[in-house]
Amino acid sequence: MAIQKEFVLRYRGSEHVRFEIPSAFCDEQIAEALTGRLLAVDGVYRVQVYRSQRKLAIRYQETVHDFTGLCKLLFQIVSELEKDALAETRPKAVQIAKQRLKNRLKNVKAFRWFGNKYDDAKETLQAAKIVGKGLTKPGKFFKDPEKMVIDFLNDMLVLFLIRLHWDHITKEWIPRPFKYRYEWMAVFYMIYLLMRSRRPKP
Repeated sequence: MAIQKEFVLRYRGSEHVRFEIPSAFCDEQIAEALTGRLLAVDGVYRVQVYRSQRKLAIRYQETVHDFTGLCKLLFQIVSELEKDALAETRPKAVQIAKQRLKNRLKNVKAFRWFGNKYDDAKETLQAAKIVGKGLTKPGKFFKDPEKMVIDFLNDMLVLFLIRLHWDHITKEWIPRPFKYRYEWMAVFYMIYLLMRSRRPKP
């Protein structure tokens, strides 16, 4: 009954009452909903909400409702509108709170570090799945299991090194290849060793 207490009776005449209403019910949509609910009541034939003055005027037939019965209907309608408003705003408030918490966690250094490591591990795992497809070929692993394991570990090492130095490769090595010529030589030599290890034995 908290919101109903804010409806203060300012005038009571013959089949005519006026209330001072809280500012929440001066909202256009809520005022229209309140007007529609009251006009749907038998015996109520005119309802006006003066939003700028925070007033509610009701004209009704006393043969259908007396003053006490009208107030009870009014307070019931107000309570229902309050529940509907809370039901609509609660999911939005919860969603906003979750988004704020999520943004705060993102700004924490520890969570940023874990997030970056999770992304790195996810990308490496996806690359490993591509490389490891060769192991699924029937009979290939059992023919030369030692070579398959070595090849797989070599591929994993190459992927790890590429992922580790990817920012340097894209931002420094490629724009200034001569400055990082020794790094490029190491890359080419590593590729040569990798291709050499894949050659079939005579």
